[in-house]
Amino acid sequence: MTASRFVWYELMTGDVRAAAAFYSEVVGWKAEDSGMPGVQYTLLKVGDAQVAGMMETPAELKAIGTPAAWSGYVAVDDVDTAEAKAVQLGGKVLRPASDIPEVGRFAVVADPQGASFMLFKPLRTDPPPMPAPGAAGTTGWHELRAADGATVWKFYASLFGWTKGEAMDMGAGGVYQIFEIDGVPAGAVMTKEDDQPAPAWRFYFRVPGIDAAAAKVRSNGGKVTTEPMPVPGGDWILFGRDPQGALFALMSSAK
Repeated sequence: MTASRFVWYELMTGDVRAAAAFYSEVVGWKAEDSGMPGVQYTLLKVGDAQVAGMMETPAELKAIGTPAAWSGYVAVDDVDTAEAKAVQLGGKVLRPASDIPEVGRFAVVADPQGASFMLFKPLRTDPPPMPAPGAAGTTGWHELRAADGATVWKFYASLFGWTKGEAMDMGAGGVYQIFEIDGVPAGAVMTKEDDQPAPAWRFYFRVPGIDAAAAKVRSNGGKVTTEPMPVPGGDWILFGRDPQGALFALMSSAK
């Protein structure tokens, strides 16, 4: 089995224009309309490379109070097969497999503890040009804050072929289990804090400097919920909420 990797990140929000302005200032992304006929979808770019997107929360989700949130797309060989396997492993289908015209096929699923993500198979077989790993504007880390990190791990390992890397004992915070994709650390699984309302994935976007980014979060209407702090490996991170309430994280090798 070829290990599956995150290939796209998407913000669903109540105000696309305001969110695009916020992240353009904070992360440095260039926002532009996708140009897809009949669809309002904003692309976020690093130079000419497309790295993420955003769309307005659909009316039916707004009606039930769905909050603004980031989601991740994981590439698979066959969306329908992966969807069926997710269910077999105890997950749930939130939106059955369907096609995005001229883009690919996707499905929205949740793990057995409720954290959601997308399965994705692109139409194009030649990978588009991407920024260099670690460049500003790229996603540098993927973190699942689960109801129980230890028990949910088997779901992802079985579904995607991810393997365990280093495990760090965080004391009262439990074990921070790093996972690797093709031998390269890509993220971690942990048990969420009690004040986090539900299990969810959190994505870390790279910025040139963490203190400057924190200032930009505040000056552009966002909130820094966890102040900049150093982490093993030499990076600095912070947690925040954008003006529409979506959770995000930033990381940088520079203070």
